[in-house]
Amino acid sequence: MTGGSHAYGESSYWDSRYRQDPGPFDWYQKYANLAPLLDRYIRRSHRLLLVGCGNSALGEGMVDDGYQDVVNIDISSVVVEAMQEKYKDKPALKYIKMDVRDMNYFGSGSFDAVIDKGTLDSLMCGHNAQSNATKMLGEVGRVLKDKGVYILITYGDPTYRLHLLRELSLWTISLHVIDRMERTSEKKCWELTDPLPLNEDGSSVTNLLGPNPEVHYIYVCTKDDSLRPQKIVKQGKEQNC
Repeated sequence: MTGGSHAYGESSYWDSRYRQDPGPFDWYQKYANLAPLLDRYIRRSHRLLLVGCGNSALGEGMVDDGYQDVVNIDISSVVVEAMQEKYKDKPALKYIKMDVRDMNYFGSGSFDAVIDKGTLDSLMCGHNAQSNATKMLGEVGRVLKDKGVYILITYGDPTYRLHLLRELSLWTISLHVIDRMERTSEKKCWELTDPLPLNEDGSSVTNLLGPNPEVHYIYVCTKDDSLRPQKIVKQGKEQNC
């Protein structure tokens, strides 16, 4: 997902793409690489939502590894129908056509975890990026249970993502990193399952990793209802305090 402004928020773009390239394809990382981190934050019995699933094998890998309830959504009816047919014999895997910016089909607090592997990034590269990202994150926060986790796998370093994530006052944030490519000759200076020190502006991460590290950033955002502004009623008007 490179720069430029594209119709990444439009179903027609993705329908055309999946007709031309039916996959399977995984953005960024495969399940085997992410499994140790997912084990730290979610349980096999949790109800999980994978947003912008495309034709990724992530859900299949999770179900094969014992996860019991994995709901996948995508804006493309082409890929959703294909995945419904492909996994019709795996009842723990469900596929629904849905726009991540409007998930009213799901009630508030429906999921223990939401996993995003490239979906926020695609909206950030598209038209009306800021508005679409804010809508998406607001919906993610709404469908999560209190203390549920939003696991965001992204190219976006803290300079580009922290403010966006924090401005909604929905969650506390831990940051992990994972190499983009397998390293065989070099020793990593971090472990996937250990969060990095994260200060207000994210400069602590830059200081640790150096400029332009070849990593994906994984933000683990734990929903905390106590962080949300409390509404009070004053003189007949609802105000935020």
